[in-house]
Amino acid sequence: MPDYKVPVNDYLFLFNDVLDMQSKYKSVQGGDEASNDMVEAIFTEAAKFCENELAPIYQSGDDGCTWDNGVVTTPAGFKEAYQKFIEAGWTSLTGSTDMGGQGLPSSIGIAINEMMTTANWAWAMYPGLSEGAVATLETSGTEQQKKDYLVKLISGVWSGTMCLTEPHCGTDLGLMKTKAVPNDDGSYKVNGTKIFISAGEHDLTDNIVHIVLAKLPDAPKGTKGLSLFIIPKFLVAEDGSAGERNGVRCGSIEHKMGIHGNGTAVLNFDDAKAFLIGEPNQGLAAMFTYMNVARIGTASQGAAAAERSYQGAAKYARERLAMRSISGVKNPEGPADAIIEHPDVRRMLLTQRVIAEGGRAMVTYASQFADLYRGGNSQEERDAAEIRLGFCTPILKGFITELGVEAANHGVQVFGGHGYIKEWGMEQILRDSRIATLYEGTTGIQALDLVGRKVLMDKFKQLNVFTGEMLSFAGQFLPWKKSPQAKQMRKQAWTVAKLAIKWRYLAYRMAMRAKKNPDNVGASSVDFLMYSGYAYMGFMWAKMSFAAHKQLAAGGGDKNFLESKLHSAEFFFERILPRADAHAKTLSANLESLMAMPTSYFE
Repeated sequence: MPDYKVPVNDYLFLFNDVLDMQSKYKSVQGGDEASNDMVEAIFTEAAKFCENELAPIYQSGDDGCTWDNGVVTTPAGFKEAYQKFIEAGWTSLTGSTDMGGQGLPSSIGIAINEMMTTANWAWAMYPGLSEGAVATLETSGTEQQKKDYLVKLISGVWSGTMCLTEPHCGTDLGLMKTKAVPNDDGSYKVNGTKIFISAGEHDLTDNIVHIVLAKLPDAPKGTKGLSLFIIPKFLVAEDGSAGERNGVRCGSIEHKMGIHGNGTAVLNFDDAKAFLIGEPNQGLAAMFTYMNVARIGTASQGAAAAERSYQGAAKYARERLAMRSISGVKNPEGPADAIIEHPDVRRMLLTQRVIAEGGRAMVTYASQFADLYRGGNSQEERDAAEIRLGFCTPILKGFITELGVEAANHGVQVFGGHGYIKEWGMEQILRDSRIATLYEGTTGIQALDLVGRKVLMDKFKQLNVFTGEMLSFAGQFLPWKKSPQAKQMRKQAWTVAKLAIKWRYLAYRMAMRAKKNPDNVGASSVDFLMYSGYAYMGFMWAKMSFAAHKQLAAGGGDKNFLESKLHSAEFFFERILPRADAHAKTLSANLESLMAMPTSYFE
């Protein structure tokens, strides 16, 4: 497998030039510490760790974890890399300073998580799962719970999971059977089985803190009756260390399509001692704190798959000789031309590239709301940021992960037959990427969340805010504007404006069709999500174009890097964005073509 090089210049371009995160940090607690120089230093050091420690054990980690009577052993090198990770303080980067963290904005941690995922997907999931547990306890935990668990989680000495799925129910959490019964000491006794628990059992940390949904005896039916609990693998001893073993055991680990290096566990809770987080029957609200954090991380996995696959495919395409270019010989000294000279190979490489860079920009844009949500100076700012983040997350998670699979598939295709052979590593990226479209809610679930909760129930408020930003951006380049980049940006800006207007129109049209038949929502939701994703990504590519034009006009920056951005943006607008029109047309199609066939015909 080709070496992975972290595109530090791309992260810095987004943070400093495209989205001006530095100015936004002024409104975030701890943001004053995140100077440009510090952010660059952090990214540079993180890149070294990813390239030198994680990337070399990515392919070997595909050999997988082993399970022996409830004990899970991670692949060779994983434990050593994790120890170096916590010793260097990477787990504490964005944690609360009161609990031993460094208190830096969440956006920095989100960027580093993408770097780690690109370097070694399965390994990165171990510390990645802990972040959601930290966010949940910071928001909803008692002071005692924070004291018992947060310091250890933030330091990385302990790790965390979230436990939702059961053998008979996945997304439909109202069907959950795991029970919690009160004990006399204020704790609870939990019994039940959870499956598909990423990082649910492993040998990297002294303790694993499970965040678990369960039902109390008198709970209302459905999701309104879910409560959230802390269930540690080892109970906390008086001195704060991992003490007595709790009643949670790993029954097995899943045999999966990909991410073999992560211990995806079946967990059995047998009279496990548990501690309530928040109020009884309010577990889902507390869990959504976890889910928003998890969905951003999952979205960045789509960009990670695209980046890793692109880097491997681009190197191979420059070196692999096959046939002659149809426009004339490009390598007269050799027996054939490099396959990168063939237009179809260029198409695949540029598709991978614009997905990786566009997806990264989308995640970075949303991470500014994660910063405010976690560290805003007022409750009003935090509440507003939570709503904005909530609108972005289903688009990010659903759209970027789908495109990440597409990009990984192109990587295999560029290699041809060699891409299908394990030793090259490209098929591993494709296998690993597939899970991202499934966990934290499938693409269809994300689409229903976007349409139902974030658009229709919200009465288009956040949609109008987002599209308002798009229109405001485009308005800078109207014909009568004197902006130095007006002429260069006018075509893309006009496209962004049309995307925004059509996005609103499609939402209103969908609402009208839903009144006639509610099934219209389910029939059109994924197409609406995909249109939303292309519109969102188009906005980001226009912003990147603008930043590149400004730097080139000023004579600053890396000329090759900036010009490549402009070429990539043009490719996106000309050859990728037209897909949005197909989604717009499909989501307006008549319902009968989908629902008229009798169920009995599906044999």
